Amino acid sequence: DALGIDLITGARCLQDLLDLDSKALKVSEERLQEVECKVSLVNQSFADLDIVLKDLKLDGFDKILFDLGWSSNQFEDPSRGFSFNHEGPLHMSLRDDLSKVAFTAHDIVNTWEKSSLIDILQGYGEERYAWKISEAIAAHREEKIIETTTELAEIISQAVPKKYRNGKIHPATKSFQALRIAVNNEMEVLKEGLEKAFNHLHQNGKMLVISFHSTEDRIVKHYFRKLKDEGRAQLFNKKPLTATEEELSENRRSRSAKLRIITKI
Repeated sequence: DALGIDLITGARCLQDLLDLDSKALKVSEERLQEVECKVSLVNQSFADLDIVLKDLKLDGFDKILFDLGWSSNQFEDPSRGFSFNHEGPLHMSLRDDLSKVAFTAHDIVNTWEKSSLIDILQGYGEERYAWKISEAIAAHREEKIIETTTELAEIISQAVPKKYRNGKIHPATKSFQALRIAVNNEMEVLKEGLEKAFNHLHQNGKMLVISFHSTEDRIVKHYFRKLKDEGRAQLFNKKPLTATEEELSENRRSRSAKLRIITKI
């Protein structure tokens, strides 16, 4: 799940799962009941990987898998505000306790400067109509606070050209993605997590990362290339591995998944 990782140390048959989403960990706990290995579930961000390893009394690991995807359960829970398909509050945080969150999507759309909105929508969502959408949001909040996911989705839909509004994907898709990334600080957490993971990876150990959109993949690609250029790692695959036609027929959501792998020298 989002911000989730698996650590595997073969010698001890130990598998540790880190996830900032406590609900996702409960699902994992049920699914892993029959696993023979010792499993530890940790409700923490992988940016805190070094702290987690210390708490688990581990010096490192042989393999690590970053799964940067989001589960359908997270989007289908209206109370979390991730989806424009369900009416809910504009939270968009993985944390259950919002008092630990620096800001929510509600804060961003209702209080941030228009220029900051444009930067978020362009930088994290690669939204071509970021300026028009930000203009519409700024105008709307002058009349009324934007409270719900469906309200925001409607503002976005009305702001973009009709052709874009009736395209293959919902016109609010990229904007919601961008807001979610900003709220959870996903890109900075990813950068920090990758570095800490590599530092604790044993020699000849492997790091695998599954990303689902171009911004994430670009960060992983550049970091892996940097490690290769410094002579610290070998690329397992020069180009990311993607889903086969067979897998796509069974799971359409895998169409955007990219897998990159490196081996520590």
